[in-house]
Amino acid sequence: MAKLYLRDDLKSAWRGRDPFEVVWGLRGETFRAVASRRTIRFEEGGAAYFAKIHEGVGWGEILKNLANGKAPVTGSGHEYAACLHLAQEGVRAPRVAAFGRLGGNPARERSFMVCDALEGYASLEDLTDGWATAPPPPAVRRRLVLALADLTRALHAAGVNHRDYYLCHVLADTVALARGEAVLAVIDLHRAQVRRRTPRRWVLRDLAALLFSTLHLGLSRKDRFRFLARYTGLPLRDALARDPGLWRRVERRAGRLRDKAVRHGIARPT
Repeated sequence: MAKLYLRDDLKSAWRGRDPFEVVWGLRGETFRAVASRRTIRFEEGGAAYFAKIHEGVGWGEILKNLANGKAPVTGSGHEYAACLHLAQEGVRAPRVAAFGRLGGNPARERSFMVCDALEGYASLEDLTDGWATAPPPPAVRRRLVLALADLTRALHAAGVNHRDYYLCHVLADTVALARGEAVLAVIDLHRAQVRRRTPRRWVLRDLAALLFSTLHLGLSRKDRFRFLARYTGLPLRDALARDPGLWRRVERRAGRLRDKAVRHGIARPT
């Protein structure tokens, strides 16, 4: 079973060639390479793109995920659907330039997605590196906290949960930031799920992952409350009263993620 989409720019650039052969033969800067997936930045016709290339994951990986209660990711279809959906909902995410899928067997499916590179953006993980020892001006911190709450609210309101919602997967437009604006985009949506409405448990998981990835930054309780009020669109008192159990569970889950990271040597005790 094959599926192919090419936007006009790549349709013109790759005319007369097999898009699957073109993508599998791409050469460029490799940003990620694991057993069944790699991400490459390349240029075509003066424009920059990212290609997400998926090989078959095998039945062993699929069964392992199912046994652990996780939805297996067998290709780039999740990211393709999520990016298209978020574009329709006005949420800033990579713009799809091409998508292809070969094979009906989920264990052997080969697929790719090509998206426009977000030039001039940097991850919040990189931008906040060093905040714990050299905090930014309060206005900058406040601006990013509110923008992050807006992005997260829009993501969940669109019926999308990320499943890897850490600061490294949120980008900021550095030119806009320099002029006092916080313009954010969400990336790496290969595990994302799209529904009519985001289930509460997946809201909790995204929020906990995000909180976990900020624990080392020295953010104040006031910063967390500012995020909470903006995310819910309610005055803080009402936000806390409406669903106090959710926020307690978010903090507990974030703490468990931190403890797990410490046990595996990924993070230091705080």
